[in-house]
Formats: sequence, structure tokens, C-alpha cells
Amino acid sequence: MVVYTVGTFDLLHVGHLALLEYCATLGDTVAVGVASDEVVKLYKPNIPVIPLGQRIEMLLALRCVDTALPYHELDYIGVCKKVKADIFVIGEDWGAKPHNRGVEDFLRSQGKKIVQVQYNPRNSSTKIKKDVLSLQATGKRI
Repeated sequence: MVVYTVGTFDLLHVGHLALLEYCATLGDTVAVGVASDEVVKLYKPNIPVIPLGQRIEMLLALRCVDTALPYHELDYIGVCKKVKADIFVIGEDWGAKPHNRGVEDFLRSQGKKIVQVQYNPRNSSTKIKKDVLSLQATGKRI
């Protein structure tokens, strides 16, 4: 079974690792879609700190990730078809946007499974960035 998940994966942290290791428990192959800077701009206020190629390289270095590929538009159906996803793992912030509903409808029509996971609120690339900037502003050491 192929498990597919998506994300930005900027500033790789233990929350990312927990997600990817969980994905590995659900199937034989873990495929990870990595959002390009253009896609990230559509749903986050900041672009990633780490370039796309390096984010992919870091993910591929993890033993729980079999393949990592970029996506340049919010069309998850095409990539789900490409990787032959049996299970699509999404985060709790997925929401009911039209492109999200489209892939959900497609996967269900194909008899595929969607698994929604909760995030650990302590782990967030956005929070890490804010903490670094705050520490820098106050002159404190990390």
C-alpha cells in the first residue's frame, strides 16, 4: 500500500518526523508531496526558509520516506494518481476548500482511504521561526 502525505516541511522538526513515521506504519511505501514556494504563498503568510530542493533532499534522507516530489499547484488528484496512493494522510487543518474536497471525492470514489491526523501544538515551523526572531530581538541565546 502506498501512503501519500503533503506539506511544506520547512525547518524539519520532530512533529514532521512523527507524522512521517506514522505514515510508515500505515503502508509499505511512503510518498511525500512537498509544496513549492508558489504553492506555499497560496496558504501561508511566509515562504519557506529552506529551498524546495533541500527540503526534498532532507526528506529523502529519512528511512521512513521512500519518495518525495514537489507539487507546484493545489491539484492533489494528479499526484495521488501518479504515486498510486492508497491512503492519503492529511492534517487537522485540511479544511473544506474546493481543491481539498475534490481530492477527497476522487479518493473515495476509487475506494481509497483518507486519514486525518492531529498536530502537536509544540511543533510548528512557523512557531520556530517566530521564536528565533523573538530571541534575536531580545538578544537571548538559543
